[in-house]
Amino acid sequence: MSDKKTIVIIDDHPLFREGLKSMISRDPHFEVIGEAGTGREGIRVASEMKPDLVVVDISLPDKSGIQVTREIRGILPKARVMVISMHSKIDYVTESLKSGASGYLIKETASDMLIQGLQKVAKGEYFLDNSLSHEIVSNLIGFSAKEQSMSDIAYRDLTSREQEVMRLLVEGFTSKEISDKLCISPKTVENHRTNIMNKLGIHRTVELIRYAARLGLIDVDSWKE
Repeated sequence: MSDKKTIVIIDDHPLFREGLKSMISRDPHFEVIGEAGTGREGIRVASEMKPDLVVVDISLPDKSGIQVTREIRGILPKARVMVISMHSKIDYVTESLKSGASGYLIKETASDMLIQGLQKVAKGEYFLDNSLSHEIVSNLIGFSAKEQSMSDIAYRDLTSREQEVMRLLVEGFTSKEISDKLCISPKTVENHRTNIMNKLGIHRTVELIRYAARLGLIDVDSWKE
């Protein structure tokens, strides 16, 4: 039986995925067994392949890597997740670790630090890119589990359709655009919007955006108040 740790890569750039696979293939301790270019496909592949490790880009076309991490950890609690990102802002690192990631790697340094990071994560340790301040590690992983679970519970109370409408709303789509995308009437979209606001106890769109950003549903740099 092989002692190699199995890996699934989730990144929407095929060339970058190929680069990661090439680097990983040079180490005899790891093996890439699956890949995907979207969050939904990545969750499906991970669920089917049941890898030891998942490398996920934080910016995906349909879901954020933070949300994907949270969902994969819910399905595969033993799997370790390495988030890889162009962003070095502390908010991204914090939310990634809150979602269940064990490592955070900056894309610019991936060629130098990928294998080192995977080795640490595979052993059950936390790994942060050297470009990030290691003095903040204890603060990053010392988040309030109660606070996180409260946010998650409120979001899980939404129906799957409400979650879909919410994601499109915070991404800036109008009710008409959402109705066209989902093949429902604008009035139905507005009804979903009202239900979402009521369930989450939110009254303004900007509050909904902030809530979505805290959950990792959107890129917090993609909007300005």
